[in-house]
Amino acid sequence: MEFEKDPNDPARKELSPLLKLALELGPLGIFFLFNSRGEQIAASFPVLQAIGEPIFLATAAFMVAITISLTVSLWLTKRLPVMPLVSGVVVLVFGALTLWLHDELFIKLKPTIVNCLFGSVLLAGLLFGKSLLGYVFDSAFKLTDEGWRKLTFRWGVFFFVLAAINEIVWRNFSTDFWVNFKVFGVMPITLIFTLTQLPLIQKHAVVEEEKEA
Repeated sequence: MEFEKDPNDPARKELSPLLKLALELGPLGIFFLFNSRGEQIAASFPVLQAIGEPIFLATAAFMVAITISLTVSLWLTKRLPVMPLVSGVVVLVFGALTLWLHDELFIKLKPTIVNCLFGSVLLAGLLFGKSLLGYVFDSAFKLTDEGWRKLTFRWGVFFFVLAAINEIVWRNFSTDFWVNFKVFGVMPITLIFTLTQLPLIQKHAVVEEEKEA
């Protein structure tokens, strides 16, 4: 089994933007649903009560959902998606620790670890001439190699900012507030940051004429 091909590789098989978004955000939606409705779900399915409080039930559901998401992506593209794979491995490791030790600390640390890991991977990739962000956004738009390099650097720094925000939130607020912020707070922050990158994207966009030349 191989990893994804480079973003500008003509042999690279792409998923539709909506399907890719669903596969990446679907597990997060499952996590929120099971945390907010955990008691009702456990009441409907008594076997789930052994898992414990809603946060632990949500963690277990998150692990199942992200495994399904990675499996579907692998089945459709026949290749391992780099960034979702990294996130999935961290989710499974920290999720298992959360359920085994029954300590929600590990699942709260997961975004910090993932964001620091993503930031480190993106910035380290640039040192080796690899603009790894293209593996994430290639189905949304096409950029020149220089454009991918600049955008990768900015996102690498932004991931460290998200890690710092996660640390501030989970250390100073309740678990329910942290879950709500994780689902409804991080996304708007990320969207705003993404919009600020539009001038760079437009400047380095690959137009159809260039691709056909």
